[in-house]
Amino acid sequence: MRWQVIVVGGHTRSIGKTQLVCDLIEAFPNENWIAGKITQYGHGVCAQNGENCDCAPDDHVCAISWEKHASETDSGRFLAAGARRSFWLRTKQGFLAEGMPLLRKALLDSEPDNQSVPARVILESNTLLQFLRPSLYLMVLDPTKSDFKDSAKLQMDRASAFVLRQPLDTEESAGAWAGLPLQLMRGKPQFLQRESEDLPPELVQKVQGMIRDAEGVSL
Repeated sequence: MRWQVIVVGGHTRSIGKTQLVCDLIEAFPNENWIAGKITQYGHGVCAQNGENCDCAPDDHVCAISWEKHASETDSGRFLAAGARRSFWLRTKQGFLAEGMPLLRKALLDSEPDNQSVPARVILESNTLLQFLRPSLYLMVLDPTKSDFKDSAKLQMDRASAFVLRQPLDTEESAGAWAGLPLQLMRGKPQFLQRESEDLPPELVQKVQGMIRDAEGVSL
């Protein structure tokens, strides 16, 4: 089975990665999206926000659960945006490889046997790029936030395009990201979408092109 896969990542937390997933689902309501969020945890602390949480499976290094209702959780927001199905995959830090079989089985179980065209999947994750080459990888950047995760630095050259929460060519961003390959960013498509703004038409066109032309990838 092959899937058209969009992965949404970002350089740090709280920059609207989940919102971008929701915006894309809402922009293409007829695509029957399967949406998912992938979280890594360590030492009883959530990798997403550094706070104590209950996202860690108690007995295993990874676990996956399907969202049943639209809600304020990230996976619940995907359903509220119009995804056909939505899941949350949690893995221990460094054990995403062990979570991949769960991801594959979940996607296979969610699709009919006679699917003749690539299914469309949208995932919020940075580290997933270690294990697949998505149809489209959108990296969210906010030049006003200086924190830049090491995992995000490693994936910058994999980005299909950057979604900027603030303009990149400012004195503030140049100072905050000193030492980063800003020239690499400028060499790829950039779309400015401040939080709460609509998707830029050019970004919508890029996703339309993927839906029209991408053959799909294996997981």
